Amino acid sequence: MKEVRFFYAPDAPESTELPDEESQHALRVLRLKVGDDLMLMDGRGNFYQAEVSDTTGHRCRFTIRATMPQQPQWTGRIHLAIAPTKMMERMEWLAEKAVEIGIDELSFLLCRFSERRVVKTPRIEKIVVSAAKQSHKAWMPMVNGMTAFSDFVRQPRKGRKYIAHCYDEIPRSYLFDELRKPAVSPDATVLPDAGFQDATVLIGPEGDFSIDEVREAMDCGFLSVHLGDSRLRTETAGLSAVMMIQLSKN
Repeated sequence: MKEVRFFYAPDAPESTELPDEESQHALRVLRLKVGDDLMLMDGRGNFYQAEVSDTTGHRCRFTIRATMPQQPQWTGRIHLAIAPTKMMERMEWLAEKAVEIGIDELSFLLCRFSERRVVKTPRIEKIVVSAAKQSHKAWMPMVNGMTAFSDFVRQPRKGRKYIAHCYDEIPRSYLFDELRKPAVSPDATVLPDAGFQDATVLIGPEGDFSIDEVREAMDCGFLSVHLGDSRLRTETAGLSAVMMIQLSKN
């Protein structure tokens, strides 16, 4: 059985034409022709069964045959905020794998010990789109540009908030254990089980967060955690945190 390819069409069904880059891939790489099947995703929870209706020039037009609303694969939102490495290839790898495993939002942090102070998000966004299509994700994760650490931690956020670091002098708990604990309200009341809660996890640069940054985050409601006994590279730590969050929901 021939595999049906997924294409990102954020304006479907309002538009009847694939975006330029998707059109080029469909026509030049896959060599699709009129009548061939397409599977479209709008990044907002819908898949669409469609077929190629016209291939004039570099444009690939389509006709939608069926709309297929999708159920979320998890409740709550998973937000990974990470200090980018000097080599962006490592962040690109992280973005791809984190989307395949499952996240809702990816942010980049400018920290005291950051090796990279600028991130070009369009490249990351393309990788995120490709990974979402490959892994058949109905919702497109959000990619945010570089944000100063203090600005990020002081922004109000719903759900659970964690900062992973390596300072032994600051008490830490294992992230996976914390994720498995029942949600508690500000007055220490255990909340009824309503499914997975929103979770934001901060991962620092290769030199870790500064100890002052860790304390600042904790003052803003972030829980001090570790990711296990091994010392991990930045991108490995980010992916480990995402995997722990996903596993904790089961």
